[in-house]
Amino acid sequence: MKKSGILLLFISIAALAQAPEGIPRDLARLRAQQLSDVRYHLIYTITPKSDSVAGHQELRFVQNPDDRGILPEWLDFREGTISKLTINGQAAATTIQNGHVQLPAKLLKLGENLVEIDFTAPVAPAGKAITRFEDKDDESEYIYTLFVPMDADMAFPCFDQPDLKARFQLTVNAPQDWTVISNSERLAYGELPDVGQRRSIFTETRPISTYLFAFAAGPFKKVHDTPGLPGLYVRKSKFEKAEAEAAAVQQITADGIKYLSNYFAQPFPFPKYDMVMLPGFAYGGMEHAGATFLREESILFRTVPTHSDRLNRDILLLHELTHQWFGDLVTMRWFDDLWLKEGFAQYMAYHALNALKPDENVWKRFYQAIKPAAYAIDSTQGTTPIYQEIPNLKDAKSAYGAIVYSKAPGVIKQLAFVVGEDQFRDGLRLYLKEHAYANAEWSDLVHALERTSKKELSTWADAWIKRRGMPQVDVELQCDPNQIHRTSIVLSQHGVLGEGGLWPIATKIMLDRGLSPSFIVPTQLQGEKTKIQPIGLFCPRYVFANYEDQAYGRFLLDPISRKAVIAHLNEITDVFERTLLWGSLWDSVREADMDPREYIELALRLLPTETDESLAQSIIGRTITALHRYVPADTRAQLAPKMEALAAGQMLHTQSQDMRITWFRALRGVAETTQARGQLKEMLSGKLVVPGVELRPLDRWNIVATLVALNDPAAEAVLATEERRDPSGDGKKYAYMAKAAQPSPEIKKTYFDEYLHNASRPEDWVEQSLGSFNWWNQSELTAAYLQPALDALPQVKRERKIFFMLAWLNAFIGGQQSEAAQKQVRQFLETAALDKDLKLKILEVVDELDRTVRIRQKYRQ
Repeated sequence: MKKSGILLLFISIAALAQAPEGIPRDLARLRAQQLSDVRYHLIYTITPKSDSVAGHQELRFVQNPDDRGILPEWLDFREGTISKLTINGQAAATTIQNGHVQLPAKLLKLGENLVEIDFTAPVAPAGKAITRFEDKDDESEYIYTLFVPMDADMAFPCFDQPDLKARFQLTVNAPQDWTVISNSERLAYGELPDVGQRRSIFTETRPISTYLFAFAAGPFKKVHDTPGLPGLYVRKSKFEKAEAEAAAVQQITADGIKYLSNYFAQPFPFPKYDMVMLPGFAYGGMEHAGATFLREESILFRTVPTHSDRLNRDILLLHELTHQWFGDLVTMRWFDDLWLKEGFAQYMAYHALNALKPDENVWKRFYQAIKPAAYAIDSTQGTTPIYQEIPNLKDAKSAYGAIVYSKAPGVIKQLAFVVGEDQFRDGLRLYLKEHAYANAEWSDLVHALERTSKKELSTWADAWIKRRGMPQVDVELQCDPNQIHRTSIVLSQHGVLGEGGLWPIATKIMLDRGLSPSFIVPTQLQGEKTKIQPIGLFCPRYVFANYEDQAYGRFLLDPISRKAVIAHLNEITDVFERTLLWGSLWDSVREADMDPREYIELALRLLPTETDESLAQSIIGRTITALHRYVPADTRAQLAPKMEALAAGQMLHTQSQDMRITWFRALRGVAETTQARGQLKEMLSGKLVVPGVELRPLDRWNIVATLVALNDPAAEAVLATEERRDPSGDGKKYAYMAKAAQPSPEIKKTYFDEYLHNASRPEDWVEQSLGSFNWWNQSELTAAYLQPALDALPQVKRERKIFFMLAWLNAFIGGQQSEAAQKQVRQFLETAALDKDLKLKILEVVDELDRTVRIRQKYRQ
C-alpha cells in the first residue's frame, strides 16, 4: 500500500471515532469504497398540519470486503428523531450525534446488511427538506421535498452523497383526496379507512443519488392528461390557469425528449416523466429523476408575457429535461463537479431549442441570457474555477451561481466550437454510455471528447476548468487609407484579475467594411499576442473580435471601432451582431471606459427604432441601471424624464404587442416624475389602457410597489385598494412584497426582524420582498441594515436554500451606492471570521458597488 493510501486510511478511521460535521470528502470516499448495492424502502405517514412526518425505513446495503475489516458506518440524519433502530435484527442505540447515527461495526457483516429505523422528520413552510405550503385560496395543503445538495438527511437516515447511488421504493400514507407523485410509477393504491387515508405504493427506482429522490403530496390535479405527453400536475386552485398553458409546456417537453434521446443516442433514462408545478418552490426547477419539480410562477405567468418570456420558459423546461441524462443518468461524483450537470443542462437546453425552433435566433438569446452574468462574476475577486474544491458537502451550496449556470455553458459552447459539432456530440454519447446509472468526473468527459475529436484537450481543460477568471482580448487596429497593404490587426490577451496566465481561444474576427457581408477571419489565440496581416485591400470601419459569440472572455472595442459603432449602430441589420456590439459598449461602461451618459443618450436615440424585443429589453434594463446607479442625481433628473416619455409613447403606439409589453415594463422601471407616476395610477384605475395588453395581478402589484417606494401621495390608498381587489393567496404575498418598499424606518425594522426570526414566513415571500426593501432610491434609509445583514450571513447560509444567499447579498450590498457603504463592506471582509465561500460570495457581490463608486468618481459632472 502506498504512503498516500495509508495516510488516507488513518485520516478516515480517525474520522470514524466521532460524528463528523457535515459530510467530509474523506468520509464519503471511504463509504463509497465500503458500500454497494444500496436500497431504501421508505414508508411515510403524512398527517395534515403536522410539523413532522412519521417514517419507517428498511435500508439494505452490501459491506464490501477489504483489508481493513469491517468499520463502523455513519448514517447521515439531521433535525429528526429516531425511536427504533435495529441492525441485522439486533437493537442499536438511537443517539444522533452532530447530524449522524452510528452503525457499530460489531453489528455489521460482510455482504448484505439490513437496517430498520422508525423515525420522524420535520416539516415547515421554510428551511426544511420537507416543505409545507398552505394555499390561502382554498385552505388546501401541499407537501413536497427538496434535497439538493445534501438535505436528504433531513428527511430520512441515509448515506447522503452523490456517488452512493441507490434504488428507492416508496410508500406514502396520506389523506384519501391527495395525489402523491414520486420518481417512479405508482404500483398500487391501498385504502386505510380506519384513519381516512390512502396508501400509494411506488415501484422501485433505478439507481439514483439521494438528492434526486423526491415526492410531492396534496390535492394535486393532473392537467391536460394526454397519451404520449409527459404528466403535468398543479394545485387544484390553479387548475384552470394551468389548462391554458399545459399543452405548450407538455409539447416542448415531449419534443425535447425525442430530440435529446436521438442526440445522445440514449433513450429516456427512466420509466416515466412527470412535471409538478409547486407554489413557493425555491428554484426555477429541480430535476428529480422521472419527476421534475417546477416553480409554479415560472410556468403560469403572473405578469403579461412576451414572446421572449415563453422562450425562456422553454429553456427552463429543456434544462430540467436535459438533467435526466446529465445529472440523473450520469451524476457527478462530488459537488465540486457541479458544472457537469448544470453547465451541460444549460448549454443543451439552448442546443435543443435551436433545433426545435430554428427561426428563433437562439444563440443570440444564449449570449444575452448567459454571457453577461458569467462575465460579471468572472471579473470579480469572488470568482472561482468551474471546478470547485469542496472538502465538505455542508459547503456545497456555495458552488451554485453564475459560474456553473453561466460560465460553464459559455465555455462549453467554446469547447464545441474547438472540437467540432459532430465530434462534440459523439463525445457526449460516449460519456453517457460509459457512465450510465453511475458517477463521473470532469476528466472522464474530457477524455471522451479527446477520443472522438482526436485532439489533446488537457491544456484547454486546465485553463478553462481549473483556473479562475477570464481573458480580456484587446484589438489594435493599424490602418492607413493611403497605404492599405499595410493594414494589420494585433490581438492581445490578459487576465482580467491580474493573476497572469493565458487561455487558448478560438474565435472569429469580424471586420466591417460598410458593405455586406462583413469580412470574417477565423483565429486561434495561443499566446499573449496574435497578429493578423494583411487582411485585405481595405480599412475596416470597425473590428469586433468575437463574431457569433464563439469565444469566452471580455471583448472591448478599440477606440476607433467604438466611435464607428456608435455612429453606425442603427445601420446594422443583423440582430445578433447588433446585440453583441451593444453588449461590448455596456462592458465599456462597466469598465469605466465609456461615460454612462453617452450610453443613455445613445439608447434614447436608437431605442425608438429597435424592433427586436429581447434586445430592447436588454438595452432598456441597462439604461435604467445607468440612470439609477452610475450617473449623478442632476444628470438623472435631466435624462430620466426623456426615458419616461419614450417609454410611455412606445407603450401606447408601437405596433408590436411584445414591444408594448416591453415598454410598459420600462415605464414602471424608470418612472419617477409626477407625470410618469400619474400614468401608472391611471393604468391601475383603467383610465389608461395599453392596446391589447391586459395587466395581470403581478403587473398591478409591481406598479403598486413602485408607487409605494417612490412615496407617491396616493400610495397608501392605492395599496389599500389593491389589497381589497386581490385578496388571493398570491395577492397576500405580493402585498407583503409591496409593503416592504415603504420608506419608513419602522417598517424596515419590522421586516428585517422578521427576515431573521420568523420561521413561519415562506422563503419565497422573503426573497421576493428583498428588492422592495432595498429600492434603488432608498439607499440612505437602508444603509442602517447593511452591517446587520452582513452579520447575519452565517445564519442565512445555515437556514436558507441554495440561491437565497446571493439574493440576500445582492439586495443589501447591491442596494447601496456610496463610498461609505463600500468601505463598510471592505472592512467587514478584513475583520470578520468568515468561511471561504462566504468571503467569495461577498467579494462577488461587492464588485458592483466598487464599479458604481469608480464610475461615479470618474464621470462626475
